[in-house]
Amino acid sequence: MEGSKAYIKIPGDRIGALVGPDGTVKNVIERKLSVSLEVDSENGTVQITLPATAEDPTVLFRAKEVVTAIGRGFAPDHAFRLLDDDEIVFEVIDLRETVGRSVSDLKRLKGRVIGKEGKTRRIIEELSEANISVYGHTISIIGYPDQASIAREAVSMLIGGSLHGTVYRYLHKKRRELKKQRLQLWEPTYRS
Repeated sequence: MEGSKAYIKIPGDRIGALVGPDGTVKNVIERKLSVSLEVDSENGTVQITLPATAEDPTVLFRAKEVVTAIGRGFAPDHAFRLLDDDEIVFEVIDLRETVGRSVSDLKRLKGRVIGKEGKTRRIIEELSEANISVYGHTISIIGYPDQASIAREAVSMLIGGSLHGTVYRYLHKKRRELKKQRLQLWEPTYRS
């Protein structure tokens, strides 16, 4: 008896990243999630098969996320964060919902998020600790829920036309809040 299947279509130019040199990336996904990936490089379709003996059906969902993340432009090592921790989330923002089909508006918004020589994207990643990918008509985010939320808000602000300085100030403020929360988690509570 065969298990559950899922199908995903990824861009042709991302097939190589999904398979990896000598199949290494595909093998890591298959090994870590106990799934089978069949990649059709002609049309970009990826079939994910969960064996009938699988105990956790959510593995199929996680495999779809990892494949989609690589398809949306993430380097495999960033997409593998989804394999290593169940808390990590993956989000995709479709810019077409904001600008419709206008190629020039799409380019402009992507440019705002990337910034000159990638500066803005790098700052968002450093201060939110999330990974960002700008690919095609999407901006994707991988991180813990609080990290992803900060990155998503920064991207939304940029898409909405906020000044880069305003977004950087927001990110610095959120970064301080995250650090403060982490310190409070580790502070011993003394009782007198």
